[in-house]
Amino acid sequence: QVQVVESGGGLVQAGDSLRLSCAASGRTLSRYMGWFRQAPGKEREFVACISWSSGNTYYTGSVKGRFTISRDNAKNTVYLQMNSLKPEDTAVYYCAVSSYGSMREYDYAYWGQGTQVTVSS
Repeated sequence: QVQVVESGGGLVQAGDSLRLSCAASGRTLSRYMGWFRQAPGKEREFVACISWSSGNTYYTGSVKGRFTISRDNAKNTVYLQMNSLKPEDTAVYYCAVSSYGSMREYDYAYWGQGTQVTVSS
Protein backbone atom coordinates (compact mmCIF):
# COMPACT_ATOMS: atom_id res chain seq x y z
CA GLN A 1 0.00 0.00 0.00
CA VAL A 2 1.41 3.36 -1.05
CA GLN A 3 0.75 6.35 1.14
CA VAL A 4 1.39 9.96 0.23
CA VAL A 5 0.95 12.58 2.92
CA GLU A 6 1.29 16.33 2.48
CA SER A 7 1.79 18.89 5.21
CA GLY A 8 2.75 22.50 5.68
CA GLY A 9 -0.17 24.42 4.25
CA GLY A 10 -1.63 27.47 5.91
CA LEU A 11 -2.73 31.08 5.66
CA VAL A 12 -0.11 33.64 4.72
CA GLN A 13 0.05 37.13 3.31
CA ALA A 14 1.15 38.09 -0.19
CA GLY A 15 4.93 38.14 -0.41
CA ASP A 16 5.38 35.57 2.36
CA SER A 17 6.97 32.15 2.08
CA LEU A 18 5.72 28.68 2.90
CA ARG A 19 7.24 25.22 2.64
CA LEU A 20 5.17 22.15 1.89
CA SER A 21 6.34 18.64 2.65
CA CYS A 22 5.31 15.35 1.09
CA ALA A 23 6.22 11.99 2.57
CA ALA A 24 5.83 8.84 0.50
CA SER A 25 5.81 5.35 1.98
CA GLY A 26 5.02 1.83 0.91
CA ARG A 27 6.03 -0.17 -2.12
CA THR A 28 6.19 2.01 -5.15
CA LEU A 29 8.01 2.18 -8.45
CA SER A 30 8.02 5.92 -8.26
CA ARG A 31 10.79 7.73 -10.04
CA TYR A 32 9.24 11.14 -9.81
CA MET A 33 7.27 13.10 -7.27
CA GLY A 34 5.07 15.92 -8.39
CA TRP A 35 3.11 18.80 -6.95
CA PHE A 36 -0.24 19.88 -8.36
CA ARG A 37 -2.72 22.46 -7.18
CA GLN A 38 -6.40 23.14 -7.56
CA ALA A 39 -7.89 26.57 -7.03
CA PRO A 40 -11.62 27.03 -6.33
CA GLY A 41 -13.63 26.62 -9.50
CA LYS A 42 -10.59 25.60 -11.55
CA GLU A 43 -9.10 22.38 -12.80
CA ARG A 44 -6.14 20.83 -11.07
CA GLU A 45 -2.87 21.99 -12.60
CA PHE A 46 0.74 20.87 -12.57
CA VAL A 47 3.16 22.88 -10.42
CA ALA A 48 6.49 21.04 -10.32
CA CYS A 49 8.09 17.61 -10.25
CA ILE A 50 11.43 16.12 -9.34
CA SER A 51 13.34 12.95 -10.10
CA TRP A 52 14.30 10.90 -7.07
CA SER A 53 17.54 9.73 -8.69
CA SER A 54 18.90 12.69 -10.62
CA GLY A 55 17.20 15.56 -8.85
CA ASN A 56 16.10 16.95 -12.23
CA THR A 57 13.24 19.36 -11.79
CA TYR A 58 10.44 20.76 -13.94
CA TYR A 59 8.19 23.72 -13.20
CA THR A 60 5.15 25.33 -14.65
CA GLY A 61 5.84 28.82 -15.93
CA SER A 62 3.85 30.73 -13.35
CA VAL A 63 5.97 29.49 -10.45
CA LYS A 64 9.44 29.49 -12.00
CA GLY A 65 11.80 31.62 -9.97
CA ARG A 66 9.47 31.62 -6.96
CA PHE A 67 8.97 27.94 -6.10
CA THR A 68 11.66 25.34 -5.57
CA ILE A 69 11.07 21.60 -5.40
CA SER A 70 13.64 19.46 -3.62
CA ARG A 71 13.93 15.97 -2.18
CA ASP A 72 15.47 14.13 0.74
CA ASN A 73 15.96 10.56 -0.43
CA ALA A 74 16.83 9.28 3.03
CA LYS A 75 13.50 10.53 4.36
CA ASN A 76 11.46 9.71 1.22
CA THR A 77 10.28 13.29 1.43
CA VAL A 78 9.81 15.97 -1.18
CA TYR A 79 9.53 19.66 -0.41
CA LEU A 80 8.01 22.62 -2.20
CA GLN A 81 9.50 25.90 -1.06
CA MET A 82 7.18 28.69 -2.10
CA ASN A 83 8.47 32.25 -1.99
CA SER A 84 6.93 35.57 -2.99
CA LEU A 85 3.49 34.05 -2.70
CA LYS A 86 0.62 35.72 -4.53
CA PRO A 87 -3.14 35.54 -3.95
CA GLU A 88 -3.42 33.57 -7.19
CA ASP A 89 -1.33 30.82 -5.60
CA THR A 90 -4.26 30.08 -3.29
CA ALA A 91 -5.26 26.47 -3.85
CA VAL A 92 -5.27 22.99 -2.43
CA TYR A 93 -1.83 21.56 -3.13
CA TYR A 94 -1.49 17.86 -3.88
CA CYS A 95 1.55 15.65 -3.96
CA ALA A 96 1.64 12.61 -6.23
CA VAL A 97 3.83 9.71 -7.31
CA SER A 98 4.75 8.86 -10.88
CA SER A 99 7.04 6.62 -12.88
CA TYR A 100 7.52 9.45 -15.38
CA GLY A 101 8.62 13.05 -15.31
CA SER A 102 5.24 14.28 -16.42
CA MET A 103 2.98 17.29 -16.15
CA ARG A 104 -0.12 15.15 -16.76
CA GLU A 105 -2.35 14.07 -13.91
CA TYR A 106 -3.02 10.64 -15.32
CA ASP A 107 0.66 9.75 -15.21
CA TYR A 108 0.54 9.94 -11.42
CA ALA A 109 -0.69 6.78 -9.74
CA TYR A 110 -0.85 7.75 -6.08
CA TRP A 111 -2.04 10.99 -4.55
CA GLY A 112 -2.10 12.62 -1.16
CA GLN A 113 -5.19 14.17 0.39
CA GLY A 114 -4.03 17.73 -0.28
CA THR A 115 -3.09 20.67 1.90
CA GLN A 116 -4.70 24.10 1.73
CA VAL A 117 -2.60 27.15 0.95
CA THR A 118 -4.33 30.51 1.25
CA VAL A 119 -2.57 33.74 0.34
CA SER A 120 -4.26 36.95 1.39
CA SER A 121 -3.67 40.25 -0.36
